[in-house]
Amino acid sequence: MKGKRTRFILLLLWAVLAAAVPSWARDGLSPAGKLFMKDAASIDQMEIQLGQLAREKGTSQEVKDFGDKMVLDHANANDELKAIAGGNNLKLPRQVERKHRVTIVRLSKLSGIEFDRNYLLAVVKSHSRNILRLKKAMKDLDDQELKAWGARYLPILEQHLRHARDLMQNFARL
Repeated sequence: MKGKRTRFILLLLWAVLAAAVPSWARDGLSPAGKLFMKDAASIDQMEIQLGQLAREKGTSQEVKDFGDKMVLDHANANDELKAIAGGNNLKLPRQVERKHRVTIVRLSKLSGIEFDRNYLLAVVKSHSRNILRLKKAMKDLDDQELKAWGARYLPILEQHLRHARDLMQNFARL
């Protein structure tokens, strides 16, 4: 009887420890969460720089205003990401990744209505991809802070996409 009781207690202790180990082993963000944050920070930096270009090079006041909105919204999103990263001892890159820099360089060489159209097209493409990516991350990631961040910024990205599409339709008439 004593041996069964000891085995039961050991089995119970093992079950409790096995359930607790994943939370002990996890230090801050998951590897997938860290990768997501680094990519999201680069995308935000790209959108900020593109918005600044729209302010400088945009022909239409609507495009300039949209660029201002992009700078403001993506700077806010990036600031929140930095806060999450800081709380998890993660440093986000300050530079835009090469894959995103290509778009900035390409658009910086354009001017006039050609810039406006290509800028809006770039925003539509990037936001379409990033909305899908964010929805997937919100389902797949275990990181609650990132899910909450995504829940706050998904509607903003969707609003940017709708606005850029509306502006593109205006330029299609020109």
